[in-house]
Amino acid sequence: MSVPTPSHPETPRLTTHVLDTAHGRPAAGVAVQLWRLADGAREVVARTLTNADGRCDAPLLSGAALVPGIYELVFAVGAYFAASGDAGAGDFLDEVPVRFVVRSGLNHYHVPLLIAPYAYSTYRGS
Repeated sequence: MSVPTPSHPETPRLTTHVLDTAHGRPAAGVAVQLWRLADGAREVVARTLTNADGRCDAPLLSGAALVPGIYELVFAVGAYFAASGDAGAGDFLDEVPVRFVVRSGLNHYHVPLLIAPYAYSTYRGS
């Protein structure tokens, strides 16, 4: 693993992953939308599905596209649980929004989501 140096800084990027804690596995096939919020408006800037590892195949934003501001990830967990085959699992949570702020000078934002049919949590990962 290489350590970024001033002459080779890390490329700014935003990543996420989703873990299904109720079943002890990555949450594959979760629809994810990324929104940028500014001046009272919302603009969708990325849409993707999680892969078999519960991750996105590429960063949601990277390089110059990751500008400081307010963002919101929206995870379609209701559809994921409804498709899981557990009776009633998709009856409580629908979409889970996670709103966060990107600050200037910070290069990597990783925003994981841990889900169960009736609860979720998130944190700033590494």
